[in-house]
Amino acid sequence: MTPVSTVVSFLALFLSLVVVVSGDVIRLPSQASKFFHPTEDDGDDSSAGTKWAVLVAGSRGYWNYRHQADVCHAYQLLKKGGVKEENIVVFMYDDIAKNKENPRPGIIINSPNGDDVYNGVPKDYTGKDVNVDNLFAVILGNKTALKGGSGKVVDSGPNDHIFIYYSDHGGPGVLGMPTSPALYANDLNDVLKKKHASGTYKSLVFYLEACESGSIFEGLLPEGLNIYATTAANAEESSWGTYCPEEDTSVQSEFETCLGDLYSVAWMEDSDKHNLKTESLHQQYELVKKRTAGNDSIHGSHVMEFGDIGLLSKEKLVLYLGTNPDNENATFAHENSQLRPFSGFTNQRDADLVHFWEKYKRAPEGSARKAEAQKQVLEAMSHRLHVDNAVVLIGKLLFGISEGPAVLNKVRPNGKPLVDDWDCLKTLVRAFEKHCGSLSQYGFKHMRSFANICNAGIQMEQMEEAAMHACPTIPTGPWSSLHHGFSA
Repeated sequence: MTPVSTVVSFLALFLSLVVVVSGDVIRLPSQASKFFHPTEDDGDDSSAGTKWAVLVAGSRGYWNYRHQADVCHAYQLLKKGGVKEENIVVFMYDDIAKNKENPRPGIIINSPNGDDVYNGVPKDYTGKDVNVDNLFAVILGNKTALKGGSGKVVDSGPNDHIFIYYSDHGGPGVLGMPTSPALYANDLNDVLKKKHASGTYKSLVFYLEACESGSIFEGLLPEGLNIYATTAANAEESSWGTYCPEEDTSVQSEFETCLGDLYSVAWMEDSDKHNLKTESLHQQYELVKKRTAGNDSIHGSHVMEFGDIGLLSKEKLVLYLGTNPDNENATFAHENSQLRPFSGFTNQRDADLVHFWEKYKRAPEGSARKAEAQKQVLEAMSHRLHVDNAVVLIGKLLFGISEGPAVLNKVRPNGKPLVDDWDCLKTLVRAFEKHCGSLSQYGFKHMRSFANICNAGIQMEQMEEAAMHACPTIPTGPWSSLHHGFSA
């Protein structure tokens, strides 16, 4: 080869390796990536086993738009990452896309100016089929236990990797479902232990969006199950909605509800941008923790991690989520540089009021829509006052006027589960709802109070008597247990 041809060849190679900068992202042709990192493990070799995913939106009602938006976004992320549709199981009530309140019929977005995330999402379990029994059957791969739905389950093997993502309301020790009963922490952890005992996965990752979501695993999820879990909040605080009207000026005026949840949007927007062959679970945890914490001490929550942290957190996200080929050669010039800070948050438990209030403000004076929104605001506030007052009164009846509040609000030391006897907790919740009506998504905040009543040794008969005195009549409004059934 002549000197001239050598120079030309080197120049051609150099030009093929030129760095292309777009915003804060550095992009290299695939040949360049291999040139600079010839021995880097991409974390996705053929021996890694099959990827499985279970995606759960545990709510219904247009004011809970964000939960189904979260789950639909997660599905699109997994699909782009190469996870096979037959290995992704989706639970969602499916009452948002075609809801009369939706300003874009048939479309769901998860961020301002975001793409439609609803299109193509499989309807595996919808409506009344979104329930605890079906969820457990799907996780365990037990087709015979299913009632309704597509019949799709996690039919995994010993070398497979499972990703479970859940987004909804919650409370200490409990997660919501659009149908009764609710999902209790001990039952969920028992199912995860059964899955491990069956030898049908190599590792499992659980991402959980809900208020007090840390209580679902704290003191309940042991090490040694090859499970790594992160939660949107610790055991004592709310999680937060984001991209909400008024709070975030980038949200289009046509939307009267929050489009996403803070923790959920944080992990998915991170995954949308990064090469998940090179990003670990721990790296994402740190980025999401920082972004979810907010900019002050009032807004935001503390993202937590549980399970086999040391063993699994170093694994690459690609094992569970796949990775978008478009991101193969994208690395960040500085940490999470493309993700803008969240400009507004709404407490998960107040997101329904945000919707009703926005609806009321924007409706024409004298219109049926304004009257309906006013009714919804008043009913929601009335329900909240009723539940709060009933729980406080029961505490005073059981423990005395001065001691009652202290017992109800007691928080156990870190590392201990919420309650010693979960059957007692469910029994007392049912006794309350029998006489005082449904707790609903808002009333889940009082689960710690019921747990403390159990921990104090109160029996079913005592609780029944106190509830009868606190609630002489059962409320008949839309939040009543007469309409929604019992949480336990």
